[in-house]
Amino acid sequence: MNHRKMLGLMFLVFIIQGCTSRPTASMEENIVSEDPEVVRSEALKRLLEVFGIEDPPHSMHHVKQPPQYMIDLYNTVADADGVTKDPDLLEGNTVRSFFDKIHSDQMHFLFNLSTVARNEKVLTAELHLFKLKPRPSEQAYYKRHHFCQINVYQVLDKNKIQLPIGRKLLSSRLVPIHSSGWEVFSITQAVRAWNDESTNQGLLVTIRNLGGAQVDPSIIRFASGKDHHESKQPMLVLFTDDGRRGIIPVNPLQGQAMPLPNEPYIATQNRTRVGRSLEDGHLPCQRHPLYVDFEEIGWSGWIISPRGYNAYHCKGSCPFPLGQNMRPTNHATVQSIINALKLTKGVSSPCCVPDKLFSINLLYFDDDENVVLKQYDDMVAGSCGCH
Repeated sequence: MNHRKMLGLMFLVFIIQGCTSRPTASMEENIVSEDPEVVRSEALKRLLEVFGIEDPPHSMHHVKQPPQYMIDLYNTVADADGVTKDPDLLEGNTVRSFFDKIHSDQMHFLFNLSTVARNEKVLTAELHLFKLKPRPSEQAYYKRHHFCQINVYQVLDKNKIQLPIGRKLLSSRLVPIHSSGWEVFSITQAVRAWNDESTNQGLLVTIRNLGGAQVDPSIIRFASGKDHHESKQPMLVLFTDDGRRGIIPVNPLQGQAMPLPNEPYIATQNRTRVGRSLEDGHLPCQRHPLYVDFEEIGWSGWIISPRGYNAYHCKGSCPFPLGQNMRPTNHATVQSIINALKLTKGVSSPCCVPDKLFSINLLYFDDDENVVLKQYDDMVAGSCGCH
């Protein structure tokens, strides 16, 4: 990474941190005089902290395809740049998908949830099973039975898995025998009970007919990770909230398009004057592009979507008198007046800062190759104002 890109990355970190004051001369000297690799390392470390990730996943290139469910969920809550369409669409701010680690012949599933932080609040947990099409050879059975009962149990003791003492019923419902496709079962109670890995002994699924008799697994079949395509693997989907919340509220105009940059109107006859103002650095407060390219900073190997996003940043002057197009607060208006009249020594003019912030979503692989969807508050400057 060249010197310009390093300074750009450092500037991005300052923007995301919400700095309201510029770095001092000594800070700028330290940034320039530091070893470039040290600067890069520290900047990326801070950026990871902003995204709530301790270390980037070690496996940087993934052969696996992300589950279609997670891709569809991402596309539902985020636009092409990752900006949240509606903050109320997602329950919590984190969604994880886990694949079965046992791949056994019986309907016993085990999901490793060790990547879930202890401070995360479990909101909802679901077991996703793909029901396969009935075999033509079982037509006789289908003519006699039209529904089957699917029971999902939390395994309490894997050595007594077939006994009532060794399992606890979580979910039970009727499913048409002729159907095929995804079936979803609530298992929130079990996941909340798995305080550590020793208490997680997996899930058991049984199939019975309406008379209560056990159904041969070869008749009513669900896709397994052992014998079927990964797109149909048994999957646990976990919705959590990690407690991260932004300081400034997300855009209240839910589901609506992001506003255009609040650039002042420039008349044709003023182009020469505005050109001089640009050279002097005195353009009025407005929003400017600030693109974060995940490939450029080395994160494209584990981030699925988006490939990057426009964070934007605010720059420009807040001259007296402040017009409504500057979106000033009452405090900024008073400060502008005091500054203009020189009534109090040391009072500067108001600052050009974001006054509306949007959240973004990342879809990525974690270190265990699970796919994670996370929503981050206050990541995009929606508009700028004088504060």
